[in-house]
Amino acid sequence: MQKVVIELTMSLDGFIAGPNISVSEPMGNKGQRLHEWFFNSKTETDEALLTEIVENSGAVITGARTYTTAIDDAWGGQSPFIVPPFVVCHHPPAKKVDGFSYVQGIKEALEHARKSAGEKNIWIMGGANIIQQYLQLKLFDEMHIHIAPVLFTEGTRLFDLIGKDRIELNKLKTIDTPAATHIYYEVLK
Repeated sequence: MQKVVIELTMSLDGFIAGPNISVSEPMGNKGQRLHEWFFNSKTETDEALLTEIVENSGAVITGARTYTTAIDDAWGGQSPFIVPPFVVCHHPPAKKVDGFSYVQGIKEALEHARKSAGEKNIWIMGGANIIQQYLQLKLFDEMHIHIAPVLFTEGTRLFDLIGKDRIELNKLKTIDTPAATHIYYEVLK
């Protein structure tokens, strides 16, 4: 059964990117530490989690800022995804890359992603503004948060602008590896 899954890494104090995000530093000047669990410090367990994310996803939704800052440096000028990626943006980006679709809003992105994903999950990977909109409207089924063992103290916070309505979650599982604590929640509807 298809699910909408918010999947991302954040610091222990709730930041998904460090300060000073730019094309030359897509995760900001503190961001490198966030993703050690799937780069330099990856264990067999981390690798299995990454494989699960990819194998269960049928489409990916990301924001324009994430796309713009990552497309050249982090993604090498091409899509890193093996499934259709949708970029939510008010205006098409200056640099368009084959394989990406550019859509106007989160509902439109979700509609296209549902059609593309078939029975597989839709992976919402960010950035903060896009995820906050999905949280506000409760348009997700699960949230998988990978918590890096670092305190940023500044940067882009995930849970700042999510509205005032309570979102009830049920913890599905927790997996600890040296470079992250992986927590999986489902939304109680």
